[in-house]
Amino acid sequence: MIRVLEKNVADKIAAGEVIERPVSIVKELVENSIDSGADSIIVEIKNGGKSYIRVTDNGCGISRNEVETAFLRHATSKIETAKDLNAIETLGFRGEALASIAAVTHTELVTKTREEKVGAKLLIHGSEVLSNSGTGCPDGTTIIITDLFYNTPARQKFLKSDSAESGQIIDFMSQIALAYPNIRFRFINNGNIAFSTTGKGDVLNAILSVYKLSEYKDLVPVDHRENTGSITGYISKPSLSRTTRRNQIFFVNGRVVASKVIERGVSEGYKERLFEGRYPVAFLFIFTDPERLDVNIHPNKREVRFDNENEIIELVSHAVKEALGTKAAVIEAKNIFKDEVSTPIKSKDRAENQVDIKQILSTKRELPQVKEPLRPYQETLTEEQKQEQPLVKEEREQTLPQKKAEISIEKPFLQPFDFDELELTGAIFGTYITAVDEKNFYLIDQHAAHERVFYEKLVSEYLASEKVRQPILTPIIIEVPLAVKENEYDWLDSLTEMDFTIEDFGQNSYVIREIPTFMDLSEAEDFVKIYIDNVTEGTNLNNTVVINKLITKSCKSAIKAHDYISMEEMKALLDQLKRCRNPFSCPHGRPTFIKFSQYEIERMFKRA
Repeated sequence: MIRVLEKNVADKIAAGEVIERPVSIVKELVENSIDSGADSIIVEIKNGGKSYIRVTDNGCGISRNEVETAFLRHATSKIETAKDLNAIETLGFRGEALASIAAVTHTELVTKTREEKVGAKLLIHGSEVLSNSGTGCPDGTTIIITDLFYNTPARQKFLKSDSAESGQIIDFMSQIALAYPNIRFRFINNGNIAFSTTGKGDVLNAILSVYKLSEYKDLVPVDHRENTGSITGYISKPSLSRTTRRNQIFFVNGRVVASKVIERGVSEGYKERLFEGRYPVAFLFIFTDPERLDVNIHPNKREVRFDNENEIIELVSHAVKEALGTKAAVIEAKNIFKDEVSTPIKSKDRAENQVDIKQILSTKRELPQVKEPLRPYQETLTEEQKQEQPLVKEEREQTLPQKKAEISIEKPFLQPFDFDELELTGAIFGTYITAVDEKNFYLIDQHAAHERVFYEKLVSEYLASEKVRQPILTPIIIEVPLAVKENEYDWLDSLTEMDFTIEDFGQNSYVIREIPTFMDLSEAEDFVKIYIDNVTEGTNLNNTVVINKLITKSCKSAIKAHDYISMEEMKALLDQLKRCRNPFSCPHGRPTFIKFSQYEIERMFKRA
């Protein structure tokens, strides 16, 4: 028998799709506060949010005649037609949050608009309105939630401990406070103020206020713009890394998101700069055309889907590489001796630090150039596109919500590192070249620097020159599944470009008659099999064996430690290093040079 469920049952089921645990409530209420135009938000929880949650803001409030309507399912002020779903610029929009929260809690709402003299107080228990009365209160909205899942004990018993639930809320509040540095956030946990931000728009200050880690003072600013969008924020120097991605926080158009696409962009940007299994700290804010992404793919809006993922990967990787090429990213002596970068280099690190060999094709053999001043993303729109924008600036300031992209945050000046400013002074121990600029002293590892020069030279020659293959006496026969053979265009041409002569040899077999000159027979056979397996799984392997061979060759060919070289040779080495695509680390990920500031040296001698 098919029956229509009663409203209270349907509400509880629907609430479970949006409200999984206390952090779900905090997220929905805080996002509503941001959408209301608030510039001050206070969040208080008790017992991990299971017994008490309060969110207070100074936003636009809800008019008295609409407070009950706001708790109806799919009631929203943020969209009107299906067309609005193509360009969502608010954090909430489906109109399910308040209805879902009220269905499984005791809810109290106190709110007042600026135009009204008297506010409204609404009490709802399990979707049932108990009272709706007038009350005196300041402009804005306060929502108090108690007794989560009191009427759905099956869900209540699956809640975690108080500390575990509060930990998730702390994570969310930390992230949202960074996403909106122009909003004053205060977070109170069991009566104690966990953190408070100034709301003055300083992202780095917000990071330090929330995470309270002194090492974050040295984060490197990111400020990059392309036609596809813009990206700002802060990343760590290669000397500061973690064993997980937990400290990588991403925001897209003001929304905290989890994104494998952005993670990949960060990894691309840090290639050759970190050891395998190490991850940088990153707080990145991406702004792109809302019509180029879909935020409505998950009930809690934690994920987004980009129309063109490769564009976003390139945007992020370009931004990271640009930031890591600035003076602010040069590794300083004070960062070198931290435990997290003290792991010794092992031979396997050569194999683990895999590099996209094709990136070297874009290597520019020119001196670093200071880019033109960057323009905001909005300025990249054509005049016709600007005219199509539904609201002009003044109207946007009067409507809600306020776009995160319009927040005025002072951008740092990103100055590229310039090797021409260095003055060579000699070498010590026959290993480290010494140099100075106006305010710093540098130690340059001659072996690591020469490795980098040789590596990029070998890779460039490998890609640019006519390939030389070596015929093999006994051809290699490999068999592949029929599905792989059907999609041979995914891998056959790539192997040919890598110096393999490979031909069809039957129903599901191929014969290899020539291999690259720097591989032996077993290496070539293993490489082809691994490459085909990984490519068919969607993994971009990119010449792993080729890269490892070139790294090994560059290491063997480079100047060694304790090789004494002349001043002219030092100058030539530095001149070659500055022309490299990545002059800051060797192919294994070790730094090529380290900076000692004048202040640090003066402290050593008790002069500061």
